[in-house]
Amino acid sequence: FQYSNLKITPAKSPNGSVQVECDVQNVGQRAGAEVVQLYIRDETSSVTTYVKNLRGFRRIFLHPGETRHVVFRLSREDLQLLDRNFRWVLEPGMFKVMIGSSSEDIRLEGEFEVI
Repeated sequence: FQYSNLKITPAKSPNGSVQVECDVQNVGQRAGAEVVQLYIRDETSSVTTYVKNLRGFRRIFLHPGETRHVVFRLSREDLQLLDRNFRWVLEPGMFKVMIGSSSEDIRLEGEFEVI
């Protein structure tokens, strides 16, 4: 499976609402299923966070040569973290987006900013 055309909109979000899109094509000879996974990383958090946080996945079935457009929507809740006072907060800063078939097989990367 080949991943392409990563699009993240908006590039700067005041409330954490972001849409992440990509295309997945079956470049093989046989039909098959792929689980497209979306991970994020908070690059500028005030507390230590995980390197990769799974925030969405889609199981798709593609025939040889077929391409599917996959869309994920991230919300404020997807980006929040527990701060030092154990409150859920959305901190401003950069977030890295990673899309792939597993956490060890990332195919596309991009970023957006919460302002």
